Amino acid sequence: MATLMAFLSAACKQLVVIQVTVQKQSYGQNELKLKVIFNMAPGIVKSLPVLILAMALVAGTASAQTASPPPSSDTQKVSAIEDNSFLIEEAFNQERNVIQHISTFTRDWDSNTWAYSFTQEWPFPGSPKHQLSYTLVASHSADHPGSGGGLGDVALNYRYQLVGGGGQRFSFSPRFSLLLPTGNAIYGRGSGGIGYQGNLPFSIYLNRKFITHINAGTTIIPHAKNELGDRATITGWNLGQSLIWLARPNFNVMMETAWYGYESVVGKSQTQRGHDLLLSPGIRWAHNLKSGLQIVPGVAVPIGVGPSSGQKGVILYLSFEHAIGPTD
Repeated sequence: MATLMAFLSAACKQLVVIQVTVQKQSYGQNELKLKVIFNMAPGIVKSLPVLILAMALVAGTASAQTASPPPSSDTQKVSAIEDNSFLIEEAFNQERNVIQHISTFTRDWDSNTWAYSFTQEWPFPGSPKHQLSYTLVASHSADHPGSGGGLGDVALNYRYQLVGGGGQRFSFSPRFSLLLPTGNAIYGRGSGGIGYQGNLPFSIYLNRKFITHINAGTTIIPHAKNELGDRATITGWNLGQSLIWLARPNFNVMMETAWYGYESVVGKSQTQRGHDLLLSPGIRWAHNLKSGLQIVPGVAVPIGVGPSSGQKGVILYLSFEHAIGPTD
């Protein structure tokens, strides 16, 4: 444990700047291709996957005594972190009078492409079955080195808890998002047109140790624009699955798989298709304060495979969740 903590301390001291990206004109909480990179010494960066595995093993040695009991019915609550995965959306709406603030920083290892996203989730007054949220993005594309950073497109989200909810064996909460073209398409920070996105997130408790989230979604932007001003209709698709190991009540180990299909505008009414496939091991942990505030930091290392072979990055996640009134 002492050696592991020394390694963590060395890594933190190398952190100089955190920067983050939206790529392939994919937007919204679920379509954001989030890859976060620290400006670390090369040896530490290359060792991040080993670091995540080491932390998972340390947590696992104590998990038998502290793991949450398995849910015995569809209504039994489970003591566990129930945040989104980093690439995959969970299917648990916010509880009554509980709001969540989610920040994600990202940057590619091999470029200066970066992005930062902020999402705030609110239960609809009087009914947690309805959830409203918005997502703000700031980004910079390495394809436009002189452009600097700036505001990306904004997503306004509505989600309905159709089945289940937090702590239940099976949950399903379809989401619809309106994408507003607030980003500058000339500098690669936006789509250049209003867009629409739908996502179908499922969450399933497999047993007392494992939960999985499954996503399927699509995005359409009828009048997208590229940096030359050409317009065309583009469509995107996303499929993904995350497996969460509840190593301890306040410590999770994650493995996410995310596939993205996308189109880019290459001429007037002309598009080009592409695909990305990522595997992303990660960890997250919770700090539960007496005030009721829950703080959840996390880190992951997405690695491109297949059509995305050679891509790699780091994800840094930070969530604050708290009540603003009675939760009963």
